[in-house]
Amino acid sequence: MDYIGEHLLPGKLGHFFVILSFAASFVAMIAYFKATRTKDATEEKSWKRLGRFAFFIDAVSVFGVFATIYYIVRAHLFEYNFAWEHSSKALSPKYLLACIWEAQEGSFLLWMMWHCVLGIIIIFRSKKWTAPVMTVISFAQFCLSTMIMGAYVFGLRIGNSPFLLVREKFSDGPIFQRADYLKIPQMQDGQSLNQLLQNYWMVIHPPILFLGFASTIVPFAFAVSGLMKKDFGGWAKSALPWTLFSACVLGTGIMMGAAWAYESLTFGGYWAWDPVENASLVPWLVMVAGLHTLVVYNSTGHSLRSTYLFLILAFILILYSTYLTRSGRLGDTSVHAFVASGMEIQLIIFILVFLFPSIFLYIREYKKIPHIKKEENTYSREFWMFIGALVIFLSSVFVMIATSLPVINQIAGTKWTIGEDVEFAYNRIEIFIAIILGALTAVTQYLKYKDTSKEYFFKKLLWPTVIALVVAILFSVFGGIHYDKYGTGFLAAIHLGLFCAIYAVVANAGYIWSGLNGKFKMAGASIAHVGFGLMLVGILLSSAKKEVLSYNTTGININFDPASKQNPLENITLLKNVETDMGKYWATYLSSDSMDEKSKMTYFKIRFRKKDGTEDFVLYPNWIKNTKGQEGISANPDKRHYWDRDIFSYISAADNSAEGDTAGFKSYPVAIRDTIFYSKGYMVLDSVAVNPDNDKYHFKKDVDTALMAAITVVSRDTIRYHARPLLYVRNNEVHYMPDTVFAQNLALMLGKVSDHNKIELKVKESSNLVPFVALKVYEFPQINVLWIGTIIMIIGFVVSIVRRAKGRLTLNA
Repeated sequence: MDYIGEHLLPGKLGHFFVILSFAASFVAMIAYFKATRTKDATEEKSWKRLGRFAFFIDAVSVFGVFATIYYIVRAHLFEYNFAWEHSSKALSPKYLLACIWEAQEGSFLLWMMWHCVLGIIIIFRSKKWTAPVMTVISFAQFCLSTMIMGAYVFGLRIGNSPFLLVREKFSDGPIFQRADYLKIPQMQDGQSLNQLLQNYWMVIHPPILFLGFASTIVPFAFAVSGLMKKDFGGWAKSALPWTLFSACVLGTGIMMGAAWAYESLTFGGYWAWDPVENASLVPWLVMVAGLHTLVVYNSTGHSLRSTYLFLILAFILILYSTYLTRSGRLGDTSVHAFVASGMEIQLIIFILVFLFPSIFLYIREYKKIPHIKKEENTYSREFWMFIGALVIFLSSVFVMIATSLPVINQIAGTKWTIGEDVEFAYNRIEIFIAIILGALTAVTQYLKYKDTSKEYFFKKLLWPTVIALVVAILFSVFGGIHYDKYGTGFLAAIHLGLFCAIYAVVANAGYIWSGLNGKFKMAGASIAHVGFGLMLVGILLSSAKKEVLSYNTTGININFDPASKQNPLENITLLKNVETDMGKYWATYLSSDSMDEKSKMTYFKIRFRKKDGTEDFVLYPNWIKNTKGQEGISANPDKRHYWDRDIFSYISAADNSAEGDTAGFKSYPVAIRDTIFYSKGYMVLDSVAVNPDNDKYHFKKDVDTALMAAITVVSRDTIRYHARPLLYVRNNEVHYMPDTVFAQNLALMLGKVSDHNKIELKVKESSNLVPFVALKVYEFPQINVLWIGTIIMIIGFVVSIVRRAKGRLTLNA
């Protein structure tokens, strides 16, 4: 059948680029492997030249695939499943980019693109280690290219093609029996980007995170190259800038994800120990452990064996996290894992083809790896740096085992869980990890490599210790830290953790001054440690002092779905236009408007007025309709930022059914001062104004005829309300503008004017009259300390990278 309106050329071109990338990466891998193995310099040069050419072809092909996909999405070619499933006409250009990496195929492609960039840098800046390192990177490219191939080999599908047509994916669909299927309504627009991903952070967070993922292969490749060439320590200095770079970028990507979660999700924070979060965190922890042991080796010759292990495992754990998040194993435990895509076996093979060779080489060469038999002095920097790296590694093991329980249960036939309170299950362990790392971060910089005089050590640490202790005591006594949800033992651990975090900040800041004489170019590690300490301070304070502001005092409780895990007592019910007591604030639900019809967003206007009169502001939390054919909505928070805290709010429930309420009005002819009774009280017509002129209405005598009634409504408990229904005639058309007393479920409207100085007053009582929202509000004290600490830590990494790679971003020995 010849289908009408299909654009097949982009798909054919894109698939050609995929095949070309597959072939070119294979050639590059073989060429660089041959260059690694040959002893002949001329032959080595020839193989390198071929490898370089093939890798450039691979890079062009990968970027060609990306350009083709973006064209398909941007041109709204919905005959392609990629465009139909992940994009829509309503998306702005920035979200058209985001919808590319929403798809598994797009995220694999993003990974490949970064490999191309890193590989080209290595090719142009390297000498001795080019061939073995590029062998590993080219092999990774070869493996990744199969993930987007979508070809069948002996009846088995290899990867998922981003250029698959909708009619090919749903070949049995009746609509595809029509040649003009693209004209039917279902094919006029796509399923759009997932509603939770329609946030500016998701435009920049995935590219940075995947650069971090991709960069872990470089230290891994160095380590494997050292084992292959039996040059066990020659690669270490060249690998250090790349290890710093990988730890820096991956950490930045993770914290960008935390910022996205804080901006878009409603669990009330930035980290929930979600399995997908953990899957990114664990490789970073192992990479940081490897970074510290690599520094130790370069300075003293110790810890090379552990460095090999950490750098190999960091990359293997990236592959394992890819399996966890893309195999569908975490679908029941994570809010943002990929669904199963039928690639589970291929993902497992992806892990094994890197795991088995690298571990085999490590075990085979283990005894040959240089190792200083003499134990490190306990007053040496390298001893405590190794202890710190070991603590970080053990922390990562705990997190990974807990995250992998769905896989373990499937293999072992068990039903293990970490408990209903997921956050505490992790926090009760990680608080002690924070205590140890905070203390080690504080004191280790004051130790010298190999040996340190005890007198020097304690003298230098005296004032930082005293200052940190005083500051921590002030925070503990006057800081309002009373988090006793899990008992006094956990609260004591929080206070101890706070001291160690402050100690890390003060001691490292002091070391920059006293130990490095203020030379910031030499202080990358200390700056990063100051940032890390501030992050710990921010995490502890914002979590321990997090306060719910929206305790429901109205007596109107919402029956939440148990799956939502919402506590009705922590969600205040706000009736429209009724100012409600909310602790330190008065809160008022003013309106809800669908300001963005294309993206199906509804914004709720909530006014907050502080009782002491110092503040009056409005927040706009919103709801966005779920995409991809799913029913329901997702809530997006809104926040008010202060230098020392955030006010965080979101709508947990809403009822705007009053907008379509059809209950009838009852008519009463009334004169001035007449009284009408209703079920909850009575009302009095105070006056009727002709052509009122005020801030809201401006009528012209010669053009308009308007009447406005002033009505006082008195409830049974003697509370008085005022209503101003309006009737006006313009251009011979009668217009009615009712007024509503939501607190009494009343709507009032003027009707016709009758004889005997009476006017028709229409009254409606309805239980569905009052729109309401349930609002959740948190206060996060000192949360900005976390973000400031993150920025400072990144700056420290950058300073270290520049210092280590000054004059050369190098792979030279």
